[in-house]
Amino acid sequence: MIINDFSTEKSILTKFLKELRSNTIQKDSMRFRRNLERIGEVLSYEMSKQLEYSKQDVETPLGIKEMDIQTEQPVLCSILRAGMPMHNGVLNYFDTAENCLISAYRKHHQHNKEEFDIVVEYIAAPSIEGKTIVMIDPMLASGASMYATYKALLKHGTPKAIHILSVIGSTQGIDFIKSKFPKNTTLWIATVDDTLNENGYIIPGLGDAGDLAYGNKL
Repeated sequence: MIINDFSTEKSILTKFLKELRSNTIQKDSMRFRRNLERIGEVLSYEMSKQLEYSKQDVETPLGIKEMDIQTEQPVLCSILRAGMPMHNGVLNYFDTAENCLISAYRKHHQHNKEEFDIVVEYIAAPSIEGKTIVMIDPMLASGASMYATYKALLKHGTPKAIHILSVIGSTQGIDFIKSKFPKNTTLWIATVDDTLNENGYIIPGLGDAGDLAYGNKL
């Protein structure tokens, strides 16, 4: 797996991340969603450099210009519900891409609330056979949700390449997916935090991205 960690660079991403993390600014749910969307756009731009292009002539009012034009449209796969704002940002850049939506949630064990399984209950996806897929989830905590989603996607075909887009990941989660995903996988992540607590949340992280984006759930 190739890992692109943008926290090693100075860029506008830092501003978006600060606002996502801030326990005062993040209370503005519309701004929180917009910052997830903007990070999705930035990561999409970087990822687009790895897709397929071909030479095409473009006719202007004054002549002809040969340009390298993207010819490959990936399949965008988001994990509900926290993935939706970021998905919109990626879709802003790959506006003719096919889309896949998947629900994945933690089902905690009755005898031990700190232990849980990842349950995938809903998937709406096109064929991914031989296609490039982009898996979108803002929080890469333990990596279990991402891996469960990937296994569910394989029922729709075997992709030729996999790109994972996340905002914040834990070192543990990245190590986990690195051990589970095939070699033709590339991770694009805005920043990495070292700690994962006993409940599987990233520390310092930013909290529950789904609740911050769409309100508390029961």
